[in-house]
Amino acid sequence: MKENPSLQRSFDPVYTTLDDWILHEAIPFSVDSSETFNASVDRVIASLDDSVELLGFGEALHGGEDILLLRNRLFQRLVEKHGYSAIAIESSFPRAHIVNEYVTGSGPESYEAVQEIGFSHCFGRLDANRELVEWMRGYNANPSHRVKLRFYGFDSPTEMTCTDSPRQVLHFVLDYLVSIDNVSGKEHRERINSLLGPDSNWENPAAMMDPTKSIGLSPAATALRIETEDLITELHVRRPELVAKSDESRYLEAVHYAMVARQLLNYHATLARKSEPGKRIVEGLGIREVIMADNLEYIVSRESGRGKLFVFAHNSHLKRGKAEWQLGNDLLIWWPVGSHLNEIFGRRYAAIGSAVGVSDANGIGYPEAGTLEERLTAVPGPVRFIPTQRGQGLQALEITHLPTRSGSMKNTTYFPLTPQSFTDFDWLAVLDSTAYSRGGPQLQQ
Repeated sequence: MKENPSLQRSFDPVYTTLDDWILHEAIPFSVDSSETFNASVDRVIASLDDSVELLGFGEALHGGEDILLLRNRLFQRLVEKHGYSAIAIESSFPRAHIVNEYVTGSGPESYEAVQEIGFSHCFGRLDANRELVEWMRGYNANPSHRVKLRFYGFDSPTEMTCTDSPRQVLHFVLDYLVSIDNVSGKEHRERINSLLGPDSNWENPAAMMDPTKSIGLSPAATALRIETEDLITELHVRRPELVAKSDESRYLEAVHYAMVARQLLNYHATLARKSEPGKRIVEGLGIREVIMADNLEYIVSRESGRGKLFVFAHNSHLKRGKAEWQLGNDLLIWWPVGSHLNEIFGRRYAAIGSAVGVSDANGIGYPEAGTLEERLTAVPGPVRFIPTQRGQGLQALEITHLPTRSGSMKNTTYFPLTPQSFTDFDWLAVLDSTAYSRGGPQLQQ
């Protein structure tokens, strides 16, 4: 029988120093050793609440090859032993649909056919992502595996420097409606297409910093937002009929795509508002995180009855506390997706963050003395899991004044651990080192 974490908490030891806690609580393992790896993963899962159905795994940076390989092995163990049926990564939600078709054997016949159009952020070019997808396809091809794995992206159709046209998500909804009601679907399509205009107008990267370059509040864009609301209303009003003529899963998928279109248009409108650059960007980042959270809530509901969901993204997305980003003179602060998931799912959401000791390829030197990374990598590895919120011992330690290690001038996506990391995550996976991701874009000095 699985131990109740709340009952176990009263028996947790109390440690007098941080180093003592790390020494006794760290679970060392190697990804290359199935015995130590499987045992360590099983101990982490056993420590979580029985109700967990959404497990996040954060990466300390984009460009950590060994973190990606750890993710792949972790997902495989979760599938084989712990009832997980799907993975969602930090990539465009609508684009991932075609990758899932490849994984399930109902779409393209080669990974090359999906690696560009099925991912955002050029993530399809990473060799580790290809290995993940190919493993999932092979798993699904085995007839002995009754529950077939699904692949999702959960990011909004946006990036840090640009955002997508709403065409793809709107056309997905329109295609659904046309398949059931050709007349109504075509009427909506004609009105919406007349307002969309060229995709390049929506996808101008200059709009991120200059509101005059955005068309998000133009007369056509404003009218398109109204048309999208009308489309959503029709889907809701006709739910019994549409479900009966298709099925509930297809109907809910169409509704969710329509909701994504609504939020994407709101995002474009935010970019077009004249305000301080920092304020506009924070509002846009906030909308992106909400879309991510909504996508994950939908994906969990879609997997209900099939299995649990494993989520992979940057630490800064999956953390429970506020996210921060220094942009020039502006310190941008917003609520990330993990904070929303914590409110939506409560104990049903758990998150493992990650940290790295050194990475020459990513411009990360050895951690300075006294920093968390220096202390955590001082115990056996090459990787170790560290619990963050187990019992009174950790809470009594003086961690608030620990120094923060230096970052990287080579890879700006790297963020060191902070004292907040102890409350942001349930566990930390700390790697001695990591190479740069195979297939990733060349880093600039």
